[in-house]
Amino acid sequence: MEYTVIFHEAEEGGYWVDVPVLPGCYSQGETIEEAMKNVEEAIEVHLEGMKEEHLKVPKDSGFVVGRVAVPV
Repeated sequence: MEYTVIFHEAEEGGYWVDVPVLPGCYSQGETIEEAMKNVEEAIEVHLEGMKEEHLKVPKDSGFVVGRVAVPV
């Protein structure tokens, strides 16, 4: 299963990543590659917990990420 993840630059350096369709599921890493590996593990653990609690595992549904420029 694939999930959309969003990478954010951390103020202290590195990146933090969240998974919009899985509230509370996030991770971090010093590089994009490390953050991606870590968030994959976080998703696996998050989904295992949902299954143990007999919660429906959500599917990523057409999530779109974009940027909007506004004059300041």
